[in-house]
Amino acid sequence: MHNISLNMPPMVQTFDPEHIFKNRCIWVNGPVIVGAGPSGLAVAACLKDQNFINYLESYAKHFNIKPNFNETVQSAKYDEIFGLWRIKTIRKKSDEFVEVEYICRWLVVATGENAEKVVPEFEGLNDFGGHVMHACDYKSGEGYSGKKVLVVGCGNSGMEVSLDLCNHNANPSMVIRSSVHVLPREVFGKSTYELAAILMKKLPIWMVDKILLLLTRLILGNVEKYGVKRPCMGPLELKNIFGRTPVLDIGALEKIRSGKINVVPGIKRFSQGKVELVNGNFLDIDSVVLATGYRSNVPSWLKENEFFSDDGIPKDPFPNGWKGKAGLYAVGFTRKGLSGASLDAISVSHDIAKSVREETKQRKKTVAARHRRCISHF
Repeated sequence: MHNISLNMPPMVQTFDPEHIFKNRCIWVNGPVIVGAGPSGLAVAACLKDQNFINYLESYAKHFNIKPNFNETVQSAKYDEIFGLWRIKTIRKKSDEFVEVEYICRWLVVATGENAEKVVPEFEGLNDFGGHVMHACDYKSGEGYSGKKVLVVGCGNSGMEVSLDLCNHNANPSMVIRSSVHVLPREVFGKSTYELAAILMKKLPIWMVDKILLLLTRLILGNVEKYGVKRPCMGPLELKNIFGRTPVLDIGALEKIRSGKINVVPGIKRFSQGKVELVNGNFLDIDSVVLATGYRSNVPSWLKENEFFSDDGIPKDPFPNGWKGKAGLYAVGFTRKGLSGASLDAISVSHDIAKSVREETKQRKKTVAARHRRCISHF
């Protein structure tokens, strides 16, 4: 069983033509798990608990879950002739790159819904002239003191970046193009998500949403007058259906109320040192942080179009989106966070274990039948 991390960006375009690659082909007795985040590790842990792993690797002296970091999957394709998956990767080892091909019977896609950053196209952004970065590359507000920074996006990343910039004496303006649910981080000493989980054990989701919104209004007050509009659908239902995660306030709302974080509408176009908003106003800005979210990167490397949609999410919704054909599985695409990934991991490990047990039983029957024929012939 192998975990392959996809934390590194694709490296194919950065190779020196003079690099000499060392090719390796590795047969994997168990599944190859692409992704070494929470979903991938959850699958590995569940598989380790299943005795089929002991059978498959009984001849190995040692078994352990060791993710291969700094390794990028280039492609994964099912070989119809041999009935096996072929996963080609590039591994960085010291100062050289090594091409590796894994061959296995089962492929578990556990890269998740947020594997790569989303960078929208904005008119005039190339003419802006200032510093532009995605929120995934943002480290700290140090160095932004006194700077006018436009933060594009109002999710958790956008709120946190804006707050950090404010705490470092920058002047952030946050773009809120559409509605968003902002919830308190804690309610009555419990985390908001913990409270929601407790309530959902006894109440329908729509009622839990109403309770959360009532408590949010009491704790945070009316946020719409500051430009933060709430969706018509409740926060949990919105997450459940569309995968939109509510924002947990860690102090950004207080800065918005005080005017230290300026809330602005959508962007029309950029120009030299400026941005024009959809309401016709112009802002002078020095830098831009794109808190524009993330997406699945599965379509870029998995050569398969039946199980996954074009946006890299299993076509069948939860709870049926964990199993494809020919030993293909998916974990962490449920839009239900860690709880959904956990359920997927359990389902996948049990299914693979069942497959191995059935094959082992059939193999024993075949061996026994051959043995009887040999005795009879003798």
